[in-house]
Amino acid sequence: MGIHVIKMPDIGEGIAEVELVAWNVNPGDSVIEDQPLADVMTDKATVEIPSPVAGKVLSLGGKPGQVMAVGAELIRIEVAGVGNAGDATPVAGISAAPLPPSQGEGRGGDGAATAGIKVEKRQSPPPPPASLPRSHRDGPGPLPSGRSLQSQGGGEVPHVIHPLGEKPIASPAVRRRAWDLGIELRYVSGSGTAGRITHEDLDAYAAGAGGPVTPLSGTSAYAQRDDEVAVPVIGLRRKIAQKMQESKRRIPHFTYVEEIDVTELDALRTRLNETRGAQRGRLSVLPFLMRAMVLALRDFPQINARYDDEAAVLTRYGAVHIGIATQTEGGLMVPVVRHAEARDLWSSAAEIVRLAEAARNGSATREELTGSTITISSLGVLGGVVSTPVINHPEVAIVGVNRMVLRPMIRGGAVVARQMMNLSSSFDHRVVDGLHAAEFIQAVRGLLECPATLFVE
Repeated sequence: MGIHVIKMPDIGEGIAEVELVAWNVNPGDSVIEDQPLADVMTDKATVEIPSPVAGKVLSLGGKPGQVMAVGAELIRIEVAGVGNAGDATPVAGISAAPLPPSQGEGRGGDGAATAGIKVEKRQSPPPPPASLPRSHRDGPGPLPSGRSLQSQGGGEVPHVIHPLGEKPIASPAVRRRAWDLGIELRYVSGSGTAGRITHEDLDAYAAGAGGPVTPLSGTSAYAQRDDEVAVPVIGLRRKIAQKMQESKRRIPHFTYVEEIDVTELDALRTRLNETRGAQRGRLSVLPFLMRAMVLALRDFPQINARYDDEAAVLTRYGAVHIGIATQTEGGLMVPVVRHAEARDLWSSAAEIVRLAEAARNGSATREELTGSTITISSLGVLGGVVSTPVINHPEVAIVGVNRMVLRPMIRGGAVVARQMMNLSSSFDHRVVDGLHAAEFIQAVRGLLECPATLFVE
């Protein structure tokens, strides 16, 4: 037997270090070729690191939340044959540690010295309180031989119980969703590679096993609570925190709010969806706003820009690359609609849908998440009346879309019902004067309130 050392790969050009988000294996696990070993993150893109070999995991080279340099030792795997440990140079600052006796016995000394963080022996979690019902303490329990759970649609749902202490293979997004649903992953059978649990497996389990666990009855609404939960800020959430902190620390924000009458715009959008939606796709307000911004930015090039405050250089762009703030299970991401100036309404709408789906399922590439020159932030029906969006550094402006509501307005001396929507926009006051910011939003307002002008060059 030999030892194969896997190092942190070079994920992209210019990337010197990445954050270890989650392990998909534990010491002692058997892995097959191409099985995902770990999830790592660079910028806002999460990447799975697959195993190039089959064997048994000896040691892990880091803990979730740890930032690791490219080329650092990631994991050691015991393989049949010679392996590559003889060619591997231990990373400076990481000491060799012997495996626990229970894991090192019977290997003829091959597993005696492994580089990486010392792996503590895994402990089985403490049993749940005896006061809980059996369904809450033990899960569904084993089924009689030859039987499986039945889904609500009548189909069979595979049933499995992973031993206590064995970590089922699942992505961070799946683990987070299982937690929200009240599902314990050790009772879920995975249909992915090497038993990896997917979102579809959660859906099947929830349908076949009775859905999410409900709170125990009889709990007083006024009962005193003293529990605490420490949640490590790692992965995407850490990136978001760092980005927001950097933006607020570096940029003096100036927010300008204006209300817009979008009655004609909404009527046009409704008409286009009725006549062309089936063939070309349905339109939201965002493609119209993007077109209005493209036209208005021609007169305000200092707003379609990125500011390098260390070099004191403002770079203005002819291309309009619009970031679309998108909420995902892991947190806020900003995929980029490139060259919005060259897109019509339907092209913009289709690209927004494609990028949002890629961001939410974790398939968005680094190129799709970087390079924006101005950003749109929208909470849809939750948009509220006003907001103070944080600029996406190093950009100098962000346009926030608030909720569209039907309100009484005075037109021609009469009170009439009009569709109104606020835009709450923030600007970098170092390079964008308040006058120019207001003029830019007023130009956008004029275009949206008379939507025919969006298509006149």
